[in-house]
Amino acid sequence: MLLIFCQVGASSAKNPSDATLPNRARIIVARWMCLLTILAIVVGIPMVNRGKGPAVAEQTARAEVPGPPPPAIIDAARYPTLQAALDALPETGGVVHLPPGVFRLEKPLVLSRGNTRLQGSGPATCLINCMTGGQPTLIVRPANLEQNPRVHLWRVEIAHLRLQGDPQAVDGKGSESVSGDGILAQNINEILIEAVGIDHHGGNGINLINCYEDPRIINCILTYNRKAGLNIEGGHDIVVSSNQFEENQLAIRCVDSFNLCMTGNNIDDHLGDGVIIENTYGSVLTGNMIEECQGAAVILDRDCYGITVSANVLAHNFGGGVKLLDAWGCAISANTFTLNGQDGLFVGPSSGRLTITGNHFCDSFIGETTRRSGDQNFAGGIQVQDACDVVICGNQFSGLDGPAVAATSGAARICVTGNIIRDVNRRAPQPTGAIALEGASDCRISDNILAPEASTPLPP
Repeated sequence: MLLIFCQVGASSAKNPSDATLPNRARIIVARWMCLLTILAIVVGIPMVNRGKGPAVAEQTARAEVPGPPPPAIIDAARYPTLQAALDALPETGGVVHLPPGVFRLEKPLVLSRGNTRLQGSGPATCLINCMTGGQPTLIVRPANLEQNPRVHLWRVEIAHLRLQGDPQAVDGKGSESVSGDGILAQNINEILIEAVGIDHHGGNGINLINCYEDPRIINCILTYNRKAGLNIEGGHDIVVSSNQFEENQLAIRCVDSFNLCMTGNNIDDHLGDGVIIENTYGSVLTGNMIEECQGAAVILDRDCYGITVSANVLAHNFGGGVKLLDAWGCAISANTFTLNGQDGLFVGPSSGRLTITGNHFCDSFIGETTRRSGDQNFAGGIQVQDACDVVICGNQFSGLDGPAVAATSGAARICVTGNIIRDVNRRAPQPTGAIALEGASDCRISDNILAPEASTPLPP
């Protein structure tokens, strides 16, 4: 274009006498058009091309309209405190990177921005709660929650760090921590907590309150917390997967919720119960290992319905395997109940319309002998207490201290069929049948296989 401009000027200069006034005007106009075109390219004024021009003009118009700042990337190492780094987030959120180090907190960290990821450097990023008044280590909630209890933040992620609730904590041992929760999250939708270690807190490890939409807790380790490892109140479409829980008061408590998907967790050595679910429906517990809880492995209570407990190993829990205290329309299938005290499965009077199938209730038998003996080899079967409409089909009962199935006089419509039973009633206080439904009404017992030694008491 610059060449054209020069050529136009040159032709005008060579033959000035030949150029009439109209020709001169056209030359001047052409020269200015070339000049404006060059300026447009250099300065960046958008050119309107057919088919593309409107889109380019629209993008330019949007860019010129003032709006909120874009999400930020915050390096917390550049700020005087971790709280200052969190406060530097714009309203649009961003990522806060926490460096390695031990950070002793005298007051809770508060995160109040949505669309945010708080990410540490693995367990080398350790937040220690030095507070003595029961305060949480990390609070995640909307800034105006007190003024508007219905407000929610969306999409907060917490990953790759450790929260320690007791400055004096020793690895592998409990403590008398006086701190609060590890993470207290209130009114956060689509929260994700991933690969976080939370230990030795005086409250819950993770406490989710009204985090309604799609909370996800994955690949975390929650240990030595004086309440629940994970407490969920008012959640919906919940995923709890691939976590490790050890020596909390209880592992998981889920109440007033919907659609819990709890899979692939390892729960060991809890001081109370393993999993408590109340007033929750449409949920599944599968592929979990729950061992050596002082209470029961799993409790369903307070209007639970439509829940499946399947393909779990429930081993050596002193308060029993599964307790259905108030559960309806539930399936208990393909679980291994090994060495559970009291009852492997207890069905309470406020439960009914249940299917119990494909489970194995057993002791430590390994072929010719048992691996354990005495009280360490105690194993229980199924106890139905005044419940109704229960199908017990296709289970294996072996090496039990009481009967395979027992029901009280208030129970009704219990169908026991197609089970294999042997070596039960080893510690029965008085002779009883392997299937003891004498007091229950309208029951069916058929097609079960009882080995010759089905009821063999242990020698004194």
